[in-house]
Amino acid sequence: MGSKGSDPLIGLTSYLEPAKFLVWETEAALLHRVYVDGIVAAGGIPVLLPPVSDAHDRLVSAVDGLVLVGGADVDPARYGQEQHAATYIRPNRDAFEFGLLRSALDSRKPVLGVCRGLQMLSVALGGTLAQHLPDTLDSADHQPAPATFGATTVTLAEGSRAASILGTETKVPCYHHQAIDRLGDGLVPVGWAADGTIEAAELPGDDFVLGVQWHPEQNPDDIRLFEALVEAAKEHA
Repeated sequence: MGSKGSDPLIGLTSYLEPAKFLVWETEAALLHRVYVDGIVAAGGIPVLLPPVSDAHDRLVSAVDGLVLVGGADVDPARYGQEQHAATYIRPNRDAFEFGLLRSALDSRKPVLGVCRGLQMLSVALGGTLAQHLPDTLDSADHQPAPATFGATTVTLAEGSRAASILGTETKVPCYHHQAIDRLGDGLVPVGWAADGTIEAAELPGDDFVLGVQWHPEQNPDDIRLFEALVEAAKEHA
């Protein structure tokens, strides 16, 4: 890890949700601590970005890299579908994060998409989603029960950025009921579960733009994706 002056600032999107803590029950801007711990362990400085602003360019210019974190489903209206009964949305997050992502791509800032973040990346580039995997796979393995992570073995394509970080096979924690249907323009699928679900996709080229369908923050013993993002942010800065 470098000196604090050279540690890159990593922006992490965050939730705006009702929350209860101490004596308070209120609306809160929040994020699971494991995300920020992962960034710190990887040598970055985490900066939370709550979905309350439209100053996307200024926010992205203030950080060296961006993590699009997990959370609610992307509004299917953004990819031309009706909302499934099992789909729950946060339109304010969608608007905020699509703006951040557009600015990050325009300025070639490193981007890591986590779960919803992969789906955001794909939809922003014209892709569509399968709104409820149990309907198409007849299985709930990717989201076994509320607040219960599954375990998925992902095969990664040789020569991909993802494989250069993680190898050609990795076992990961997952929690999602939606997945990529049609991948967004320019994205290349580079990771798959055994059932064929796309688990990772990236933009080819020198820029670090990678989305994974799983939750790397849930495994504090494997911070390789966060380390790769932080290293890319250092190089970009």
